[in-house]
Amino acid sequence: MGWRSLAAIAAAVAVTGLFLAGPRLAASRVEPAFEAVPPAPAPGDEARVRYPRDRQPVLTAPDGSRRRVASLLNVRQTMHYGDYVWDDAGIGSGPVWVQVDLSRQIVSVFRNGEEIGSAVVLYGTDGKPTPSGVFPIMQKARDHRSSLYDAAMPFMLRLTGDGVAIHASDVRRGRATHGCIGVPPAFAEKLFAVVAHGDPVVILPPTRSTAA
Repeated sequence: MGWRSLAAIAAAVAVTGLFLAGPRLAASRVEPAFEAVPPAPAPGDEARVRYPRDRQPVLTAPDGSRRRVASLLNVRQTMHYGDYVWDDAGIGSGPVWVQVDLSRQIVSVFRNGEEIGSAVVLYGTDGKPTPSGVFPIMQKARDHRSSLYDAAMPFMLRLTGDGVAIHASDVRRGRATHGCIGVPPAFAEKLFAVVAHGDPVVILPPTRSTAA
């Protein structure tokens, strides 16, 4: 079984109990932190689902901060390990932020409130869990190697002082990280190009309900 993108979930008004495949993941998954999500217009031929200004959903972060969503990528197909979508055509400049939903193993990238990318991710095992919270990007390194694990971490975006980062990984079934967030290499390169130091990364925990 694969994953549905944030857009596909938002467009389906009553999605419940989504299950993720994989040896570590068998629990029922919860809805993303949408506050009063309106039914979304989702024409099948359009690349983007747009919300009227007065009906935009609000995503609530673990620290209580809120971010409005102007549009989502209209991704209809199920996403699998290694899959990603990216479409920033026609999206103007503006603040960039990233949301990682560990309960769905999905990352979404927003610019000026518009979703421009989404991918299936890897995250930490029980022994080395990925932290939840809001983390400004502390460091960017195109070619980085972990001194602790002697492992390559291409397109590294450091989030914490103890080394948790987003970086390119071989996103495959049965794999996990030591607390980092692994994303497909091509997606990692695109993400690296659009984010800057200080841009916030919102990480939602794997089990806590995120309903606003």
